[in-house]
Amino acid sequence: MTESIAGVPIPDTPLIADATALLTRTLVQGAASPLLFHHSRRVYLFGMLHAEIRGLAPDPELLYVGAMFHDLGLTDTYRTPERRFEIDGAAVAEEFLRARGVGAGPARQVWTAIALHTTPGVPEYMEPEIALVTAGVETDVLGIGYAELDPAAVAEVVAAHPRPDFKDAILRAFDHGFRDRPGSTFGTVNADVLAHFDPTFERTDFVEVIRTNPWPE
Repeated sequence: MTESIAGVPIPDTPLIADATALLTRTLVQGAASPLLFHHSRRVYLFGMLHAEIRGLAPDPELLYVGAMFHDLGLTDTYRTPERRFEIDGAAVAEEFLRARGVGAGPARQVWTAIALHTTPGVPEYMEPEIALVTAGVETDVLGIGYAELDPAAVAEVVAAHPRPDFKDAILRAFDHGFRDRPGSTFGTVNADVLAHFDPTFERTDFVEVIRTNPWPE
């Protein structure tokens, strides 16, 4: 039986079940809180609600995998010591989809959706799955697009996937996810997190990178 939350169906397919199981297993193995599970499901649901408003028709399975895997790079299981956390999650999603027979093009599209989900001003001009992963993230984390959604639908989503102390909890998850690879935050919004929480963090200055590079002029 297909699950539905706020009028948004969650397809009853093996791919969806496997994606849910992978995230759940990852969080349990890492002794993580349900924070990322509930956040990721809300990202899918809010993304689908924004699809209705924008007249977009995403592939629900691809959008679901993008939403469920977008923060895997914050977890101890999938984090790497040097890459941006978005790329860690994107790589897992692409491999997951290819292993289940999804074509290279759609799998790369999900890679792109995850890789760009913290890059404002770009994803909304791309394919629906890419645009809507970012839309779901921006609504849940930043409140962007919150006022566009039906309050009753938002309430139903939050009832199914609560967000207690979410603002502080997600910031702590971000801090944990890339404090040991501060260089990966250069040029991204993630640098703001380390600047706020880590007194030893020194932000890379783009202007100084240009002025001090090896070119003589």
